[in-house]
Amino acid sequence: MNDYTIYYGLTFLAFILTFGAQLYIQSTYAKYSKIANKSGLTGARTANEILYRNDLSNLSIREVNGTLSDHYDPNGLNISLSQHNYEAASIAAMAVAAHECGHAVQDKENYTFLKIRSSLVPVVNFASYGGYFAIMIGAFSGILNLIYVGILLECVILLFQLITLPVEFDASARALRMIKDYGLADEEELKGCKTVLTAAALTYVAGVASSLLQILRLVLIYGRRDRRD
Repeated sequence: MNDYTIYYGLTFLAFILTFGAQLYIQSTYAKYSKIANKSGLTGARTANEILYRNDLSNLSIREVNGTLSDHYDPNGLNISLSQHNYEAASIAAMAVAAHECGHAVQDKENYTFLKIRSSLVPVVNFASYGGYFAIMIGAFSGILNLIYVGILLECVILLFQLITLPVEFDASARALRMIKDYGLADEEELKGCKTVLTAAALTYVAGVASSLLQILRLVLIYGRRDRRD
C-alpha cells in the first residue's frame, strides 16, 4: 500500500464518518418531527416548563431561522430554537428543547466541562483559522516548522471537540431525566427522545474521529517528507 492510498483513504474515511452521521441525524430528526407528543407541548413550552422548574425563568426562549440551529447562549441568557422545534409539538422538538435546557442547567450548576469549553472558545476561534493558514503557507513555502505549528493548532481544535463530548452527553442525559421526572412524556415517547438525542450525539463523535483522521493524515504526509529531507 503506497503513501497516497493511505492519505486518500484517511480523507475518504473522514468524509464517510461525517456524512454518515449527518445523514443519520437528519433522517432520525425528520422521522420524530412527524410524531406528535401526547402532552401537546411545543418545543417552546417544553423549554419554558423545564426552565421554570429549575429556577431559570430569567432566560428567554426565542425562535431562530434554520434547521437544527438550536443552541443555548450563556452570554445572551437565552435558548434559541429553530422554527419547527419552537412551534411544533413533536417528539423531536421536545427532545431538542430539553437538551438545550440541559445546557442551561449545566451553566447554572457550573458544570466543569462546560466551563472549560467556554474558556477555550477564543483559542479555538484563532486555531480554526490559524491552523489552516499555517499549514497552507508552510506547504507552499516548504517551511515544515510552520506546518507543524498548524498541526498543533489543529490538535487544539481536537481537544475542544473532545471536551465537547461530555458536555453534550451530559446535557442529553439531563434532558431525558427532566422529561421523565416532570412527566412531560411517557416511556414510549421517552425512547423516541433518546433516539433523537443519540443521533445528535453521534455527529459530535464523528467530528472527533474525522479531526483525528485528518491530523493523522497531515502527520503522515509531512512527517515522511521531513524524514526524506
